[in-house]
Amino acid sequence: MRKQKGFSLIELLIVVAIILIIAAIAIPNLLRSRIAANEASAVGSLRTINTAEVTYASTYPDAGFAQTLTALGPVTGTGPTSAAAGLLDSVLGCTGGGSCNKSGYTFTVSGVSNGSYYQATGIPQNVGQTGQRAFFTDASGVIRYNNTGTSPTATDNPLQ
Repeated sequence: MRKQKGFSLIELLIVVAIILIIAAIAIPNLLRSRIAANEASAVGSLRTINTAEVTYASTYPDAGFAQTLTALGPVTGTGPTSAAAGLLDSVLGCTGGGSCNKSGYTFTVSGVSNGSYYQATGIPQNVGQTGQRAFFTDASGVIRYNNTGTSPTATDNPLQ
């Protein structure tokens, strides 16, 4: 009788089953970790926007707070102006319209024409996949959130 070398079909199926069980346990944890990381990045981005708004208002007192992310964004001409102050990078201070995408969130800034007020929001691009909570901040500097992932307001819960 010849001695066989290698693995039997049953042994290979057992190894594949063990790998699938480990993957079934690990993948949901990985997705939750990614959502938590995106939410932490969104909060950090709103803090950066708050800082940029205060700097903008003190640098351009006649303009007040910036009304768009583009106004806070990178310098497009020879130097910083109230239209492009250079306070945010090209990702968060994008020039392509009213909203910018970063780390699975869409950020917007809006204000009133006299520059006395602004509000900024960070909303997940795909609720449950890129983030669960939506975030809001305004001239008070308090970051607020809601768990629905929809447009947050000044009446939502503050972060602790």
